[in-house]
Amino acid sequence: MQIVRYRDVQPHEDVPGVFRRVVIGPEQGAPRFVMRVFELLPGCSTPYHVHDWEHEVFVISGRGVIRSISGETPIDEETAVYVAPGEEHCFTNRGGGVLKVICVIPAHGHLDPGRGNPGGEEGAAG
Repeated sequence: MQIVRYRDVQPHEDVPGVFRRVVIGPEQGAPRFVMRVFELLPGCSTPYHVHDWEHEVFVISGRGVIRSISGETPIDEETAVYVAPGEEHCFTNRGGGVLKVICVIPAHGHLDPGRGNPGGEEGAAG
């Protein structure tokens, strides 16, 4: 078992105002999933993107929207989101404070840069 305090993990600014911390992943010995914590500053968004894998998102704090082909859906504290493989999406902070989310993806998504994952090796939120 490993315990990680997310504040002890160095954040990566994938796009302006969007910070990613990989708290559980291959470096901790997790073979199948990667858990990331994203912080989006007010008014900031992840890129509108798509990839081949599903992921699950849980909003820890803040307010925002998730945009998809069907429009925008409000999200806030304690909201869970399932993004299906191949579903275009982005997250935008529409609140006055930080939008903080947990995002879980399969390990192959974390290790496969460039496959619909803008913003660096592990890519943008969601």
